[in-house]
Amino acid sequence: MAQKLEVWQRGPLPDILPVLQPIAHALLQAREEVNEYMFAFPVELLWHRPAGMASTGFHLQHLSGVLDRVFTYARNEKLSEFQFEQLAEEGNDSAIGYTVSDLVGRFNKQVDVALAQIKVTDESTFGDFRGIGRAGLPSTVIGLLVHGAEHTMRHVGQLMVTVAVVKNGGI
Repeated sequence: MAQKLEVWQRGPLPDILPVLQPIAHALLQAREEVNEYMFAFPVELLWHRPAGMASTGFHLQHLSGVLDRVFTYARNEKLSEFQFEQLAEEGNDSAIGYTVSDLVGRFNKQVDVALAQIKVTDESTFGDFRGIGRAGLPSTVIGLLVHGAEHTMRHVGQLMVTVAVVKNGGI
């Protein structure tokens, strides 16, 4: 059986600048891995925190939330009240109870939004200053896009370990 190629091994993506290809590849790889690892994941395990670490539900919320927030800053926009509400909710279930599909779907949608933004990002803006948060911490357009991708991959790795631990009873 042939091993499935990772996204970056499948060639360039259409309509994305060569310098932004690794960012898009990482986000698509993350989406594939999240969907694979979360397939048939029991909803009752979403909020379990093995060894007091972050839950699967937190990682899914955080993956979507950080990607949304970082790409918002890259557009030189302020966070909305809804984004602040989602940030405050990270690590907590909703009043009606999230399903695995809800949280995976939110991440999938956020990857689509990020890819659409990458496609229209003007290369001449890469070095433009972008302030992060209320403190206006210094970054650039390219810095934020790269951070969005690397932060996403970091949490996908953490999510994969958490999923394996809680599915195998290591709560």
